[in-house]
Amino acid sequence: MADSEYTVYALSPGTVVKKLVKEGDEVKRRQLLYVINNTAPAARLDAANITYEKAREDVSSGSRILNDLKLAMQNANIKFSNDSLQYLRLKNLWDQNVGTKTALDNAETQYRVSLNEKKSAREKYYSTLNDLNVSLKNAQSNMASAKNDLSNYLIRAQSNGTVYQMMKEKGEAVRANEAMVLIGKSADRLIKLAVDQQDINLVRPGQQVLLKTDATGDKIYEAKVVKVYPTMNEADQTFRVDAVFAGQNAQPFIHTSVEANIVIEKKQQALVIRVKSILNGDSVRIKYGSKIKAVPVKIGIHTLDEVEIVSGIDEHSEVVESSSDK
Repeated sequence: MADSEYTVYALSPGTVVKKLVKEGDEVKRRQLLYVINNTAPAARLDAANITYEKAREDVSSGSRILNDLKLAMQNANIKFSNDSLQYLRLKNLWDQNVGTKTALDNAETQYRVSLNEKKSAREKYYSTLNDLNVSLKNAQSNMASAKNDLSNYLIRAQSNGTVYQMMKEKGEAVRANEAMVLIGKSADRLIKLAVDQQDINLVRPGQQVLLKTDATGDKIYEAKVVKVYPTMNEADQTFRVDAVFAGQNAQPFIHTSVEANIVIEKKQQALVIRVKSILNGDSVRIKYGSKIKAVPVKIGIHTLDEVEIVSGIDEHSEVVESSSDK
């Protein structure tokens, strides 16, 4: 498989209106790959933008609403100032036994009304300002949400790499969470192996791997183990082992079946017989003239098909196998 391989999925349903890359293209992170039909979310974004601009204008220095309230607050301040001066003037005269009680009472009443109007105008201005700021924040949130909704219709690459598969053509329908594009690193290949749990303790990073693929026939590739995963796949009782090609011999195809041998030990000039020739794991049958005798042996390293004989027989011994094993 391609190294760092990943699939890009559609987040929203629709119809493909633009296909902007093809298989084999190099893409950059955030590059646009597909455009899905987005008339409705685009309209919602336009409406959200209009609402946001209106809300921003309402809290700006040129806001008609706030300027009207500022003017009302200024008028209330002026009126209160005049009424309070009038009330104080008449009160001072009354203290000097000048004027009438009715005129003083009327002036006091007008003073208190003006005071309340001043407070009311101020509270209305700041209450409206607070409401407009809340409306602006809501408009910002709605606009961000509309932008996010619209972005769900724009399929982008999540990282740099090569496009290996485009799964939709222009005009095709797309379902939410449907696979759209397969991307991976351009030249790097990762070999994903499944190793039986009985053998996993023999595998280490750095070991040599010899493998063949279904796509390239009998050609043998050389690789090395780079990672051994600690968790067993309970479905097939195997452990995942990753390997990478050695040198520049990586084959160009991905998702092909692989048959691999991990080299855990090497010996030169080893005496080797077939695994099926071993009896009970510790002896073989040897022909001595016309007789056949079971001989104990000590075995060394082995593969699935062959086993090393360390002692017990030599290269001149004639091993006898049953007819079913031949």
